[in-house]
Amino acid sequence: MKTPKAQRGLTKSPGPIRRCKSPTESTNGTGSSSQISTPVSKHSPTSTPTSPGLGRKQKDLYLPLSQDDEDSLGESMAGGGGGGGVGYLSDRFQRRRSCGGGAKHGLYQEDRERGVARGEVCVSEGHSLSEKHEVGERSAGCTMFSSTKPYKNQHYNELKGHCLKDKTLFEDPEFPATNKSLFFRKPPAGRVEWKRPGEISSEPHLFVEGISAHDLHQGLVGNCWFVAACSCLALKPQLWKKVIPDHDEQEWDPKRPENYAGIFHFQFWIFGEWLDVVVDDRLPTINGELIYCHSKPNNEYWSALLEKAYAKLSGCYESLDGGNTGDAVVDFSGAVAETINLEEEAYHQEKEKEEHLFEDLLKVFDRGGLISCSIKSQHEIEMKMANGLVKGHAYSVTDVKRVRLGHGLIAYFKNETIPLIRMRNPWGKIEWKGPWSDSSDEWKTVGDMERSNLGITVEDDGEFWMSFTDWCKNFTDADVCRIINTSVVSLHKTWNEVMHHGSWTKQGEPLRNRCGGCSNHKSTFLQNPQYVFDVTKDEDEVLISLQQRDMKIHRQIGQGENLYVGFSILKVEDNRKYRMHDILTQKNVATSAYINARTVFKRCTLPRGRYVLFPTTFKPLVLGDYMIRIFTDVDSGCRELTEDKPRTRCWSAFVGYPQVVTHVYVHAAEGLENQDNPGGADPYVIISCEGQSVKSVICRDTLAPGVWDHGHLLPEEAQETHHYTEKRSGSLNPFTMNVVSPKSLDDFTPVSSVCVLLWAVKVWNSNAVKDQFLGQVVLSGSVKDSTEPQRLKLRKRGRNMADEMPGTVTLRIVTSTQLTDM
Repeated sequence: MKTPKAQRGLTKSPGPIRRCKSPTESTNGTGSSSQISTPVSKHSPTSTPTSPGLGRKQKDLYLPLSQDDEDSLGESMAGGGGGGGVGYLSDRFQRRRSCGGGAKHGLYQEDRERGVARGEVCVSEGHSLSEKHEVGERSAGCTMFSSTKPYKNQHYNELKGHCLKDKTLFEDPEFPATNKSLFFRKPPAGRVEWKRPGEISSEPHLFVEGISAHDLHQGLVGNCWFVAACSCLALKPQLWKKVIPDHDEQEWDPKRPENYAGIFHFQFWIFGEWLDVVVDDRLPTINGELIYCHSKPNNEYWSALLEKAYAKLSGCYESLDGGNTGDAVVDFSGAVAETINLEEEAYHQEKEKEEHLFEDLLKVFDRGGLISCSIKSQHEIEMKMANGLVKGHAYSVTDVKRVRLGHGLIAYFKNETIPLIRMRNPWGKIEWKGPWSDSSDEWKTVGDMERSNLGITVEDDGEFWMSFTDWCKNFTDADVCRIINTSVVSLHKTWNEVMHHGSWTKQGEPLRNRCGGCSNHKSTFLQNPQYVFDVTKDEDEVLISLQQRDMKIHRQIGQGENLYVGFSILKVEDNRKYRMHDILTQKNVATSAYINARTVFKRCTLPRGRYVLFPTTFKPLVLGDYMIRIFTDVDSGCRELTEDKPRTRCWSAFVGYPQVVTHVYVHAAEGLENQDNPGGADPYVIISCEGQSVKSVICRDTLAPGVWDHGHLLPEEAQETHHYTEKRSGSLNPFTMNVVSPKSLDDFTPVSSVCVLLWAVKVWNSNAVKDQFLGQVVLSGSVKDSTEPQRLKLRKRGRNMADEMPGTVTLRIVTSTQLTDM
């Protein structure tokens, strides 16, 4: 797994980065996958420059590093992973990506029913439109279908109605016009007066000639990140109309002044639900001028009122000093934020890689997504460079285009284009001075009509174009906020979304603990929340977003720092229904960055199979709340694993309760009997016990599958199977099975040297007409059996089972009388 980056989006710079390292590796800044079977804490700090404007101390960052895959059978649980990212301001941390692989199928209806019973949210293209509305309202995960909840139980219509009835102007008791709403540490420089818009300008309006990204200017507080997010918001009518609801009704009406009550409301997507935030229109001023975010027209107030509502959510205006553009965009839209490290990835050096990124950003922008960027700064806060760009400063991306070069009809026949990107400085001035800037000679190669369509203006308004290559070269970080399409009917790709809320909590009993820390802490790692989900296609892209509760509101009491959080994904048995308590053969296939950011995001492509997701803090015993969002192409059946073992039921006394659990891991086969097909055989394996069976995938054209697909069989009350299969490019991967038997070991009686509880591992050749039997091994599941890998000779079945057949199977069997051992 690669090194993660620490938090990037703040105007305040975090401190040194540390990584979790595997026992066999110690690299200061690099690494690959972390082997989850033997994680230990080894800290190797690398320093990241800090900005002098840091007002809050950032804690150390730990990140799991990678370790080479173990080929040995007993230790084949190699890690993968890492999440990559950027944020956006002077205090960027470095982050890296990691990815993983592995997997195979199976989703049981009872698993899905359990998820629905617990109120878990799932939105997919399989829902009817009415179902989609219902699900969206329950989860608030589908931004356009969600209902809103009044913040602080303040109902806008009721409050406005009372004010109109009493002929009074609203004064918000939850965010009063006092110093408490302004600051908690550093007061503004000057005497602050709270004034209503009518006291600042003669003809106040919510919007003047509509809403535009050019409207906004940054105020005294260091919240260019918020202003950049507002500029992005202004470009997307479908989003700002949600954030600023009933904008026509809220607008000042000079013809009906009696409808004015000094009250406004805005909506934000906070921690998985839309909140309706009410504010009065008393705004802080010094010498009659707004001191925070304001619009270019001095009588337009949508930006100032929106900022006040956001400051109310954060406790006060000063709490907005330092933040992440991506976080604000998510709060405006419910989007999924992904960070891109332009500096580390060096896109400008690889044309194909750069082209792929441009096409991705073009698609994001055209489909309603929001993009911002910045240049990280080591010591300089918002320092202007010679090329006109500003370090440690957030820019909003206002357009992504392929611009046609040439003039007249020749331009259309040649069809020569250049990828350009347009940005806006929240200051409303100071622009890029290089190629494709407002007055550069490059624009002479573009026809008049094309220039007119692009709206090129030669003025210092803070908005400018750059070539995409120069953008990749000069900017270091980008926040890409994707509006995930979960629509029932769409011309574009749709996603299935599942959302879960949870907490890292501490309990007296270890089995009930849910704060075990990252995989470095081997003894406690599995004491974390666990979420199982399925990839039911041969291969599927999975997007995972882990978001912790926003901490800005706690800055007033010195506790506003984010936790260091991340997650790991383990490939498990196809029918696992209980929490994991040990890692035997399950693999860590992906691990995110561990970072003190509000959101940690990772995309990975996973083969068919069942997986368990572990959202964790970096260190154990750290408490907090989180939200998990998982996006897949089809329903993943994601649900939380809450039970440690099968329940005792009313009929358990009659049919028996599980007494033992056995884990069989089939690793490989070789020397199989040759069949009539060109490759020799198309083998697969079936593991069976007590009437239950698990079948692996078919491996084509081989007599010696090096690695078999692995699964796990764990029957509950003699009727439940847990299996897991993993397909890897033509080879048979380790195949595992666990069985829980309702019989005690004392009940086993020898019959022809074979116990009643028998395991049969059968190898078959797939055939269009009839499958051929290639051999089997039969073994017992006893706690006295060796747990080491065994290579066993294949034998015939039935009465001739003592006779040998060509080929061997390598496997491992583990049995325990403690049901929570596995």
